[in-house]
Amino acid sequence: MKEALLYEKLDDQRVRCNLCAHRCTIAQATRAYATSRKPGRRPLHPRVRIPLSQAVDPIEKKPLFHFHPGSTAFSIATAAATFAATFARTRTSRRCPASGADRCQQTAPEEVVRAAQRSGSRSIAYTYTEPTISFEYSYDIARLASAVGIASVYVTNGYMTRRCSTCSKERPASTGRGSTPPTST
Repeated sequence: MKEALLYEKLDDQRVRCNLCAHRCTIAQATRAYATSRKPGRRPLHPRVRIPLSQAVDPIEKKPLFHFHPGSTAFSIATAAATFAATFARTRTSRRCPASGADRCQQTAPEEVVRAAQRSGSRSIAYTYTEPTISFEYSYDIARLASAVGIASVYVTNGYMTRRCSTCSKERPASTGRGSTPPTST
């Protein structure tokens, strides 16, 4: 099982998640606000690796200016949210209950990149729901996508820690620049 990125170990078998600005402290048998971390585990393990939605969108649909104009983005969404907005369009898919996770189809990062290649997309967009919460998944996809010349786009509400933001901007190690994010803040 893959170890989570961006967390710190605390006393008494507790950990603090450092992805979003909630900075949840997770104790044994509890769950983080976003439900993306498995409770009470040291080291911490991510839960979300299941895309709920995949689509090919025109890049102009994303909040970008003059980024590969006329191209398409292979858009994916995972079950994740940093806020519980009752009016949100995606509120029914923002959290995947642990009891239903086994019914969902897991998709390996390699499969997402292959699907983006088959679609002819020049980028992969992590969108529709909050991508910060499934950071390890999007980071793994971005590393592989970069190696084959596919860009990554984060469509986010921005409620992330500075370290998460910094890691999101780093070039994956496969391009010869950047580094793998550390497991602490």
